[in-house]
Amino acid sequence: MKKHKLKRPKGYDDSPLTNEELKTARPLRDVFPDLAAYSRQRARKGEAKKQAVSMRLSPRVLSYFKSKGAGWQTRIDRALLAFVEAAE
Repeated sequence: MKKHKLKRPKGYDDSPLTNEELKTARPLRDVFPDLAAYSRQRARKGEAKKQAVSMRLSPRVLSYFKSKGAGWQTRIDRALLAFVEAAE
């Protein structure tokens, strides 16, 4: 079997960042806010985990939450949690 050598893009540099480069680094939440929000949504070890369910939603509700981008299931969960907390 032939081994394929990994071809790196032209100008690729995998050397460690210098102290000067580290000083100019910006937080993930500033550069990629959606990705940072998603990473914060994960349950920490020992926290209650979510349960997988199957439910039917109206097309209007589904299209609204999906139109806001990635994390639409989490936004639905948060909206339902807010409803439950208000009702209690």
